Amino acid sequence: MSRLNSSHPAHVSRQHGITLIESLVAIIVMALGIMGIVGVQMRTLADTSTTVRRAQAIRLIEDLSERIRVNPNGLANLASYVSVFSAAPAPGSCSSGCDHATLASYDIASWKKSVRDALPLGQAEVFIPPAETAVGAQQRRQLGVMIAWRENEGQGRKTVDVDATKVRDNTGTLTAGATLACPADYICHLQYIPVSARCAPYAPGANSPAYYCPGA
Repeated sequence: MSRLNSSHPAHVSRQHGITLIESLVAIIVMALGIMGIVGVQMRTLADTSTTVRRAQAIRLIEDLSERIRVNPNGLANLASYVSVFSAAPAPGSCSSGCDHATLASYDIASWKKSVRDALPLGQAEVFIPPAETAVGAQQRRQLGVMIAWRENEGQGRKTVDVDATKVRDNTGTLTAGATLACPADYICHLQYIPVSARCAPYAPGANSPAYYCPGA
């Protein structure tokens, strides 16, 4: 009986050690699974955030397009809408009325403020596409708009060529057009907006009506 009693505690002790190791392995496996789920959730939230920001950028570009459309002579003042990323003009006031060029300057200043307010570290560049600079000022019919904002997943992104007016030749080289690069560590949305002319008919002669297009 004494031999049985002396060997029994050692047997129980060995069983307790194995159970502890199994528990530690189970905890580690569970922790790795939880970390994987959290990582997937974080990536999903990041992708959702980027999608929401891009939708905001599209709405902001639509807002600028509407501002240009309601300016009766916006077509003749496209240069007044041009603005680089670093420019942050202060909106003036058109409460007492503005001419066409002043209204364009007021609109672009107000719009860029909306970009800064709507997006994290938001900034925008409005430019005349290279394809449009080859024609006369009165024949230009579109503007390029690039909106940039900061997101955590955008850190360290490489700058890419985003000039949609370029042509890729047989060797894969992009030619014909200046490059507008997205700022480092920013996410960008590039879009081109058409600038249409509103034409009104008038009759310079009895039998040949003509049309007057503001800005043309």
